[in-house]
Amino acid sequence: MNNKAITFIKNFSYSLTTNLISMIISSIVVLIVPKLIGVEEYGYWQLYLFYTAYVGFLHFGWNDGIYLRYGGKEYKELDKNLFFSQFWMMVFLQFVIGLVILVASTVYTTDINKLFIFKMTALCTLLVNVRYMLIYVLQGTNKIKEFAKITMIEKVLYCCLILLLLLLGIRQYKLLIVADIVGKVVSLIYSTYCCRDIVFKKISDFYFNIVETINNISAGIKLMIANIASILIIGIVRFGIERSWDVSTFGKISLIISISNLLMIFINAVGIVIFPMLRRTNEDNLPRIYTTMRTLLMVLLLGLLVSYYPLKVIISWWLPQYSVSLAFMAIVFPMCVYEGKMALLINTYFKTLRKEKLMLSVNLVSLFLSIILTIMFTIIFKNLTLAIFSIVLLLAFRCVLAEWFLSKILNISVYKDILLEVIMSLIFISTGWFITSSKGVVLYLVAFGLYLFFKRRDITITFQKVKQLVRI
Repeated sequence: MNNKAITFIKNFSYSLTTNLISMIISSIVVLIVPKLIGVEEYGYWQLYLFYTAYVGFLHFGWNDGIYLRYGGKEYKELDKNLFFSQFWMMVFLQFVIGLVILVASTVYTTDINKLFIFKMTALCTLLVNVRYMLIYVLQGTNKIKEFAKITMIEKVLYCCLILLLLLLGIRQYKLLIVADIVGKVVSLIYSTYCCRDIVFKKISDFYFNIVETINNISAGIKLMIANIASILIIGIVRFGIERSWDVSTFGKISLIISISNLLMIFINAVGIVIFPMLRRTNEDNLPRIYTTMRTLLMVLLLGLLVSYYPLKVIISWWLPQYSVSLAFMAIVFPMCVYEGKMALLINTYFKTLRKEKLMLSVNLVSLFLSIILTIMFTIIFKNLTLAIFSIVLLLAFRCVLAEWFLSKILNISVYKDILLEVIMSLIFISTGWFITSSKGVVLYLVAFGLYLFFKRRDITITFQKVKQLVRI
């Protein structure tokens, strides 16, 4: 086995271990918190998570630009004085933004619960974006082990604090939010230790480098807006549900989406390792690597859809108050197929090829469609089922459109594969929604077996290529 393969396996093992722990912790939080706290309290907890999901974009692409411009370099090659200055300029900016959020929410918000959530969101803004700069430096320079430890510290501490609060009989969502903040604070402290030669230097080494800041923002702003649009595709639908229905319904739908997204933790583990690797790869090899990864990923994702059936039974037993809304999970569960392919393959390749503008265009078109469908299904028709179905529809549309553009760039054909995947998703939704008995899982397994039969040649070739890559 060659050195590159060994390095990849080591980094992947760090990332996978961390993300598996994150998945276990997320599963515990997703399954235990709604079991022990009230539906309304859980709704406010989800509202905090919903708002804080967007604070990572208040650096205006600064961190994304660093990731894109310096991704693939060695950590020791970085100009530490330059990054020291960039770091503390970021701290100042995020402090100002957090202060604005704090003042604005105090002036304009009358709901006590929402006011508390906004205050915690302001604090989260400072913690998250400052930490992201250090995390992106570590990820981009392939220091996956350090990144993994930072993530693990946050998740483990966060989980332990939540479990401790619940064991003590505390059911207030506010303290759950405080536990999340504590996890972020401690992980930020450790990330500064990992990058101490960047964070801690003499004051005389600091200088305002506006040109560097502008270069980073101009490089990352398109990626950042693309990421905002990506999150808003689902976020707009969730916002429409929150406005048209009560906070309890919002919490129930959020639970379903959280369960469906658990698989994304594994996908992100692979994506984190692959980006710096692809940046160091000859562009002539990118199409071959793409087809190999694509075949492996889609077989895995379509196969893992089967886990919906036992999950539904377990969660219905564990959370009977959510049993009615769990029926919608059959509709949204295929989102992991399209989100997985976007996160691991398409977005990673767009960033590697520096096609952020194209990524932005695809996401903006999908976002525009999301606004139209949300208005139709949550305001005009006020149909919750159609609103939830639009989530998968939008993600599938974005994925197909993005891959169509990428296939043109890489000069590969994926039309038959895309059609097969859409058919498999529709079969899964149909069997899960209309057939509640065990016949549903049997029908899907038969369909998946036929899919493997049609793809048997591609699967065989893919495994041969993987063996070759490891040996080279």
